[in-house]
Amino acid sequence: MKKIGKYQLEREIGRGATSIVYLGSDAFTQRQVAIKVAFPGILKDAKRGRLYTHLFLNEAALIGKLSHPHIVQTYDAVVDDNFCYLVMEYVAGDTLERACAADRLLSIERIVEIVFKCSRALDFAFRAGIIHRDIKPANILLTNADPNQGDIKISDFGAAIIGSPDRTLVMGIGSPAYMSPQQVKEQTLDQQTDIYSLGVVMYQLLTGQLPFQAHNCYDMIYQIIHAEPPRPSTLRKEVPAALDAIVARAMSKRVATRYANWQEFAQDLAQAFRDRKPTRAVDQIADLEKFDTLRSFPFFADFSDVEIWEVVRFSEWSRAQPGTAIIRDGELGDFFCFLAEGELKVLKNGLILDMLTAGECFGEMAVIGKATSKRGADIVAVTEVKLVRITARALRKSSESCRVNFYQSFLAVLSERLTAANVRLVTF
Repeated sequence: MKKIGKYQLEREIGRGATSIVYLGSDAFTQRQVAIKVAFPGILKDAKRGRLYTHLFLNEAALIGKLSHPHIVQTYDAVVDDNFCYLVMEYVAGDTLERACAADRLLSIERIVEIVFKCSRALDFAFRAGIIHRDIKPANILLTNADPNQGDIKISDFGAAIIGSPDRTLVMGIGSPAYMSPQQVKEQTLDQQTDIYSLGVVMYQLLTGQLPFQAHNCYDMIYQIIHAEPPRPSTLRKEVPAALDAIVARAMSKRVATRYANWQEFAQDLAQAFRDRKPTRAVDQIADLEKFDTLRSFPFFADFSDVEIWEVVRFSEWSRAQPGTAIIRDGELGDFFCFLAEGELKVLKNGLILDMLTAGECFGEMAVIGKATSKRGADIVAVTEVKLVRITARALRKSSESCRVNFYQSFLAVLSERLTAANVRLVTF
């Protein structure tokens, strides 16, 4: 088979019990794609054919619904009784399974960042009415062959509940080792079942083993319902108490004491990351830290998570020492900045006009004005500062929704500055 539909098949890249995955190409969009094709015999199976068709229909239903940087996109699908295939975003790396072996564990900071990204992506899915229900390392893809580098993307929504969160379980799908007590008991499910499963993934990434060791499914299910796993720190000494607590809460057997929502889970992860205060060069700042910093600024209050991740990708982060001139009066400007840490002073002819603190933007007038706009003041570092720099070109190339939010926030900032200036004039 050299072609399927309009897609050219290049080579096989994966194979499972029910399907085979090919690397393909779409001549129209000029992009590589992953094409998952169901084995014909599976669809005709008297007992399981309907279930497997349902799984393909589930993923086909997501076309255009989950546009998120950390979720694999579904582009196209054909599903009927005799032939099923899905066309998805091609992710070049491996799965997260390779980072779960005891001799290949990732750093604590990298694990927290991966789980944080998963939590935000699954929150996005939940807000779209989708519960994944099969979160495990094999369904979390790496964009880089090196698990220490690159990004992650959640895949395989075949088992997902789409629609009302209290729909009952479809039997026969899911991975027992990662199932919540509610799932193995065949109870109605909501986002807290995915929170539990991601807690298990986090446990495995931290320790190199599953929280429950069992010889068969029945023993596994019994432990999920009744047993308590050892703390991750007992298996890996460098795991901090804060992460022990996060894993324990995510994997709580009682729904009432588990994280109630993804925001709570993500907030604790971000706080644990901040508390470790890893020493790293500014060009190695983790995406988690960048996202958390931008999300805390009032300027980005109306940006969606997807738009914040977009800004994380195209922004440039740097540090400057006290006395450094960040912007010079009279120069042409092609970028604007946010002050992430520290303090800046605004000078005109040597006189201090204003002081800038964390969260404030500056330099935007030269970017949103005419092409020949010049800087109207000097901006100099008072302390060591961390800066977020965005070029005019990056802003122009950003998504329309992202640009609209920038311009709306710029208007709000300008309004606040004009109000403050009027107050000062009246005072004087």
